[in-house]
This record gives sequence, structure tokens and C-alpha cells, in this order.
Amino acid sequence: MDTTPLRRYLLINPNTNPLTTQRLQDVLQPQVPPGVQLLVQTARFGAPYIACEASHAVAAHACLDVWTTQRGTPEQPLDGVLIGCFGDPGLFALREVSGCPVTGLAEASFIQAASHGPFAIVTGGERWKPMLQRLANSLGYGAQLRHIETVAPTGAALQADPDMAIRCLTQACQQAAQSGVAAIILGGAGLAGYARLLQAHCPLPLIDSAQAGWEVLLQQKAPAAPTSRDGFYAPWVGLPPAFSQVPAQCHG
Repeated sequence: MDTTPLRRYLLINPNTNPLTTQRLQDVLQPQVPPGVQLLVQTARFGAPYIACEASHAVAAHACLDVWTTQRGTPEQPLDGVLIGCFGDPGLFALREVSGCPVTGLAEASFIQAASHGPFAIVTGGERWKPMLQRLANSLGYGAQLRHIETVAPTGAALQADPDMAIRCLTQACQQAAQSGVAAIILGGAGLAGYARLLQAHCPLPLIDSAQAGWEVLLQQKAPAAPTSRDGFYAPWVGLPPAFSQVPAQCHG
């Protein structure tokens, strides 16, 4: 009998919409290999759709909140965390404290898209444009991100109306393809699975941000000597008990 322990990965949906969580799970669960367990959790608080700076900031807190309750034990820790939002709220904070690989839909998509050359993004919600440009700059992909095509409907609206989404996103992808790039990222948790449907209508490779997130996370290895392992640098006041129950290994 195989006694190899399961590798456990946590997928966090940083918004409060369970339909988005279900979509991510429906797309990614068939890609989970044997010996791997995908734990899926929805944020307890925040916005049903992350569409602005404020909702993005709250979503980072919500990601940490989920991690504190789902991080496992020293005997059975998490092997990786995937932030299920194309904007990666809480990426750097989770990477600092978790001691395991952490990536988000955007970072993972940048990694895959950059392997083709300069790339573009197609996503829903016009306020995402400066936010994604800033994220790309902070992750070292600012020069390779040449174009961001936002469509008027938010990701939530696109998710709610698949027929409208296909029409709208097809036009946006065709527009982005004219910007001199080598690949296009279709970004958004609510758009998971759409790249496959739209590829026939786009002359360039389309990257599904959810699939990219899962593929990149599985390829990453835990840090050889993490600076922290399940630890916060600061004590907390007024936060849920789970925050204080995390070992304070890094308190100064």
C-alpha cells in the first residue's frame, strides 16, 4: 500500500462569491494529479467581486484570514497556496509567512506569457488597468506587459452571462492581438476556462490565468531555507483568534 503522504495545496478565492470559487474548482479539479489534494476556500469577508483598490486591499486581509485557519499542522503542512484572483492580493504577505510556495493567477500568467515574448492582458473592469500595470512592475514584468485591454463589464458580469462574455472577450482579444505582442492572458477567476473556448477566434496563444496558476504552483518547490515558517513578524490586536494562534516565531 502506498504510504506517501498527500501533497496539500490551498486555493483561496479572495472574494466572497461562492460561484467564483465553484468555477475555479470545476476548471482545476480535473487537473489535480494523483497524490495531490486541492483544498478550496472562499473569503469570509470582503467584496463579492474585487474591482478597485479598496476591495483589493481588503481581499489581501481575507487571504491571510483563510490561511491562518487552513495552514495545516507541522506534521501536515501546506505544500503551496494559490491566490484565486487576477490581481494577487496578499501575495507578498502570504509568501513571507507561509514557508511554502505561493503564487497568484496574475504572477503565474506573467511567467507563462513571458516565455512567448511580450504579452497583453484582456480582463474585465476598467479600474484593473493601473492596478495590473503596478503589479507587473513590482514582479519584474513591466517591460514585457505591452498592452492591457479592459472590457466594460466586470469579471462578475462576464461570469454571469457566458454568451455576452464570449462575444465581448473575443472582440477584446482580437483588439489586443494587434498590439504587437506574442501572447494574450485572459485574466480573471470568473473567466477560468474561457481561453479554451476563445482560442479558435484569436491568432495568438491565449493563457487561462486559473490554469496557469495551478501549473506554475505545482512546479514550484519550497524554499530551501525560508526566513519564516508559519509565522508573523508582528503581534495582533483585534483580529480573529486564529491570527494569534499562529506561532510567533518572527516576533521581535
